[in-house]
Amino acid sequence: MNDHVRDLVSVREATDRLLAATGKLDNAAVTQPSRLPGWTRGHVLAHVARNADALVNVLEGRPMYADAQVRDADIEQGAPRPLAAQLEDVRDSAARFQEAAAAPADWSRTVALRNGVTDAASRIPFRRLVEVELHHVDLGVGYELEDLPEDFTEREIAFLAERFSGHPDVPAIALNSTDGRQWRTGSTEGGPVTVTGTAPGLLGWLAGRRDGAALDAAGAPLPALPPL
Repeated sequence: MNDHVRDLVSVREATDRLLAATGKLDNAAVTQPSRLPGWTRGHVLAHVARNADALVNVLEGRPMYADAQVRDADIEQGAPRPLAAQLEDVRDSAARFQEAAAAPADWSRTVALRNGVTDAASRIPFRRLVEVELHHVDLGVGYELEDLPEDFTEREIAFLAERFSGHPDVPAIALNSTDGRQWRTGSTEGGPVTVTGTAPGLLGWLAGRRDGAALDAAGAPLPALPPL
């Protein structure tokens, strides 16, 4: 069961952490590479802001983005801005998202995202939380996967395991964290490849943030995962 009220509080707290960390940068740091290939920190911040507006569109029944070209152009246009403008945009767009999510609504309804993906409206705040938390890590400003709240890490692993479940290009995988938690993903046929590691390590691999070198596949090759 998704608790959108709790998730909206978590989104606000995560956004505050991101803004506080980013506020310690300078204009030069915004133009430096992020951990995402081909993107500067400015690209990441512009994406975080535009994602908030896109999810407002989703909540209000409009297309998430006009099209992929417009989405990419908006990020490119916003990337070179100075730090103050980036912070203002992230803060203002986050407030618009919180306002839209506070409006009376049927949270059990199905909403449309990108590329034909649909989801329950009640999971949109968690999707926003994923954007804020993982992109905070992507900024490369000292916030690591190990710093993510434990309950967020567990939920995001479960979310990604669900996303890859039944995927034709993903074999059966048993995910075991070193603290005893377990998930299954990939094909439902055949014996699973068992992949063991810390919860942050598993999340990093599933989310495409780490190569999985620290994970143990019991001597088998680590399965290749499709891009998100």
